[in-house]
Amino acid sequence: MFSKNPGRRSKNQAAKKEKEQLPTRPTGRGWLGRGKGYATMVQAPVDYRGTTRQVCGLWPFGVGAGAPLIGVPLGQHIPTKRTVCSDPIAWFQRAGLISNPSVFIEGLPHRGKSTLVGRMILGLSGRGVIPLVLGDIKPDHVERIAALGGQVIKLNDSQGHLNVLDPGESVEAAKRLRESTFATPELAQEALALAEQIEADAITRRSQMVMALITIKRKSPPAEIEETLVEEALRLLDKTHREVPPVLGDLLKVIQEAPPELRDVALDRGDIEDYQNTTKNLERSLIGLTRTGAFGRTFAHQTVNPMRRDRPVVYDISAIPTSSNDLRAAALLACWSNGFASVNIAHALADVGLEPRRHYFIVMDELWQALRAGHGMVDRMDALTRLNRTYGVGQAMITHTMKDLLALPNKEDQEKALGYVERAGMVMLGALPRSEMKLLTESIPLSQREQDMLVSWSAPPAYNKNNNQKSKAPGLGKFLIKIGGRPGIPFDMKLTGIEAKLGDTNALWTEKSQIGSSDVEEGEIAS
Repeated sequence: MFSKNPGRRSKNQAAKKEKEQLPTRPTGRGWLGRGKGYATMVQAPVDYRGTTRQVCGLWPFGVGAGAPLIGVPLGQHIPTKRTVCSDPIAWFQRAGLISNPSVFIEGLPHRGKSTLVGRMILGLSGRGVIPLVLGDIKPDHVERIAALGGQVIKLNDSQGHLNVLDPGESVEAAKRLRESTFATPELAQEALALAEQIEADAITRRSQMVMALITIKRKSPPAEIEETLVEEALRLLDKTHREVPPVLGDLLKVIQEAPPELRDVALDRGDIEDYQNTTKNLERSLIGLTRTGAFGRTFAHQTVNPMRRDRPVVYDISAIPTSSNDLRAAALLACWSNGFASVNIAHALADVGLEPRRHYFIVMDELWQALRAGHGMVDRMDALTRLNRTYGVGQAMITHTMKDLLALPNKEDQEKALGYVERAGMVMLGALPRSEMKLLTESIPLSQREQDMLVSWSAPPAYNKNNNQKSKAPGLGKFLIKIGGRPGIPFDMKLTGIEAKLGDTNALWTEKSQIGSSDVEEGEIAS
């Protein structure tokens, strides 16, 4: 028997089949089907954030960001808008994500590198870690360290002096270790060993600093015999200058006097002329460091403001002219040397219970300026930084691009400089040009998507017809955290209004640069 209306029958069958396929519950976009209220676009809900203590009752509706919430809160995860927390000390000590507490930060100028480090300084200081900014050129961190109640040390050839032969607190620390009373003989024996180690480190550190200054002046490393002569001369000076530290002029004088100890080192075999020929170049370099120029005015006089180890410290070297590249490089090395020496002493005293254990976060900015000062500077800097005890010290090394490290004239220095990046516990990358990707991927594994993202951040700000508004660069405040071959964590920094004004590197270009009266809006990042 055939139906009188086959078209109607097919429609009924199709409707029945569609009804059977429809879900019995609404989907995320509403009920499926014509006229059922299905939404083609779903508006994003209002986003609220809070700690697990504040919103613990909302579980399981919380959403994570794919990054551990351990460390200093740095900003928002770019894809998910969730909080990203990170710093080298927390990720080493608490999270166990990196093998050593160090971070290498790289990015184009005026993209927020200093602000990123400033956020870490504030966050770590809140956890009891003491920040040490060993050489602030712009300056970026002077206001921030002052706001934390820290010590600001100005260093230049007219206002402040830094005696590179000053043993600093090592003399007093060694004396305390020898004269203090300890609970057990084993602890007393350890204290004596630490006292000898502190004195030996002081000799090595000051000798390395003198060699670094000579390297900068000559543009080439000194001879091995010259370094040996300087070390022996420092031992002699420490015996005769117990009340007042020696200066570079005293070092020059003792070498010219040719005492038997130095003649034995020089192997002159009783021939004073042979000794004088051996020390001629060394004398010339020391004369250049003591009697003439900005080097003598900066490093050949007694230290004006000795560094303290119990509070935040920043060395302000912004008064050194930008044209004096050699002097800036020497000042950076001198500040790094002093900083690591203070950290060594603090840990030695804490090891035997004479002082509380202190953790430090050391900031080494403008790395490229020190490396380009001359051949052999990579070795000098490596020797200075390796004198510190790795326990309890976080370190941040900052430069612009990998090209800064590869711009060194010597191939051997280039390879050693690249080792700074490879040995870092974590790397934070900001906006970078496309030409940087080939160099960067040789040391850091980056996917094509990560490379494209870094390059997109380097785009210039858009043209703005309204002169009363500022155009923000696309990559301002954006960084990518990389640990080995793991996928990177991209985040966007968000700062408070007060925080953005601490260390604003564009302060001279704004009419109101004082805290509380700047035109930087809350949440905007300072460049």
